[in-house]
Amino acid sequence: MSGGISGMDIRLPMGLLFLDIGVRVLACGVRTQGAAVYQTHSEGINVNLWWGAVLALFGLLNLALTWMARNKAQAH
Repeated sequence: MSGGISGMDIRLPMGLLFLDIGVRVLACGVRTQGAAVYQTHSEGINVNLWWGAVLALFGLLNLALTWMARNKAQAH
């Protein structure tokens, strides 16, 4: 899928953005693993850890789709 008029695929900057934010949130979750604040505010769930992983995986998915689209376009 090549993007609109300019031919830029929106998945590339979106993938980079989500990957960057996801890695940062994930790192925050790793650093605060086992903190007492999670016991009182989020029922023991490290929200930063889980949502950081989700955001990073979404970013990687976007980057993979961009890579696959570029390889497909080059093959034709």
